[in-house]
Amino acid sequence: MADADLSAAPRPPHPHPSAVRGYGKRTAPDQAPRRRDDFAHLRAREASIAAFIDRLPDGAAMDAKTLAAHLADYGQAACRTALRRLSEAGHLRRVTERIKGDSGSWHWVTRTYFSRTARDDAWWGALLADGLPPRPVDDRPAPRPPRRARSRAYLLLAGVGRVDPRMTLSAAECQALEGLVRQWLDLGADDEEVVRALTGGLPPEVHSAGALARRRLTDKMPPERAPAPSPHRPLRILECTVCRTPGRPEALPGGLCRDCRGESPADHRPDPAAVRERADGIRRLVRAAARATTLPS
Repeated sequence: MADADLSAAPRPPHPHPSAVRGYGKRTAPDQAPRRRDDFAHLRAREASIAAFIDRLPDGAAMDAKTLAAHLADYGQAACRTALRRLSEAGHLRRVTERIKGDSGSWHWVTRTYFSRTARDDAWWGALLADGLPPRPVDDRPAPRPPRRARSRAYLLLAGVGRVDPRMTLSAAECQALEGLVRQWLDLGADDEEVVRALTGGLPPEVHSAGALARRRLTDKMPPERAPAPSPHRPLRILECTVCRTPGRPEALPGGLCRDCRGESPADHRPDPAAVRERADGIRRLVRAAARATTLPS
């Protein structure tokens, strides 16, 4: 296995077809650079097919029938098995997405996300929920910010005086009020709302800009708002790689449903004897209550 040239995937006899527009392969983000041993942990067949898929462009058809037509050594059954094992190994997930077309109307498309770098279920879940992977491939810690780096809230306060000189704040006042502005931002307010609250309707003369800013930031604190849905984020539904049964990511570990994982459904039927015993107990309580109401007082 170590000596096999996994990059030498079977070459198609003619150009690989593209899927219908909006469908087909979708390359997962933040992958490591391509290497000869990317798929060395897989069996030879899956490694060869994975190397072939890795080189396909986005939008290429990668269903088992199309793959079998372009890989002379493998039939459709072998390609279906390979796709299932690649899903279990963390290299792909099949997803149905709701997107807006060129005409402005919404429609559903089915894409198969492929990652040269194997990912766990948590990574795929974060990608499908947020459209962004939880961590980049380069796991090195981010460089430390400069020691005097200021927060967004502090810089916002420091700039209010440029909007209206009457509300010019000192460095100490900016630092003291920073927490209040951060609360505004956490509640969903934008910079313009904060500045408007601090500068709107000012008296002709402001004797203490810091005290007035504190009073306004406290009294005009906005209520908590529900986050607005992003118009650019498509609705995604994970599908089983084998049978395309939809489900939540936690219900499809390895991208496979319970049946395709070979697990038998749990038997949740109650024990008949326990049901009869429970029913008899309820009847005894009802009869006892009825007798109690008929006894002379």
